[in-house]
Amino acid sequence: MGKPRGIRAGRKLHTRSRTQRWADKGYNKAHLSTKYTANPFGGSSHAKGIVLEKVGVESKQPNSAVRKCVRVQLIKNGKKITAFVPWDGGLNFIDENDEVLVSGFGRSGHAVGDIPGVRFLIVKVASVSLWALYREKKDKPKS
Repeated sequence: MGKPRGIRAGRKLHTRSRTQRWADKGYNKAHLSTKYTANPFGGSSHAKGIVLEKVGVESKQPNSAVRKCVRVQLIKNGKKITAFVPWDGGLNFIDENDEVLVSGFGRSGHAVGDIPGVRFLIVKVASVSLWALYREKKDKPKS
């Protein structure tokens, strides 16, 4: 039993092809609009949020470290995410209830390296680049 053949098989071929497309994972991802519902950012590249708490995430085997992260509640939809704070001592520039800018971690929704479950990265704190604070090029504004 193969595919239908013949001069009047066009409709059958077309409808079968249309239903079988949904078996393709890439087609599903592109057409179900899950990037707006499943992604905490709602399809955008960055999002602002409020720091709830500082947390340490233990790295996966064979590494042994406590990676410095923060729990952030996004302003746009109230979702809570865990974001990684880069650089040695970067956590010192972040306080609770600070407004931060969060971006993706570079693997399109997947965790990076040995940090389990962390898919996001802190970019700015109180509208000042975390890199500039770390390099002492700018100061954090007093609020």
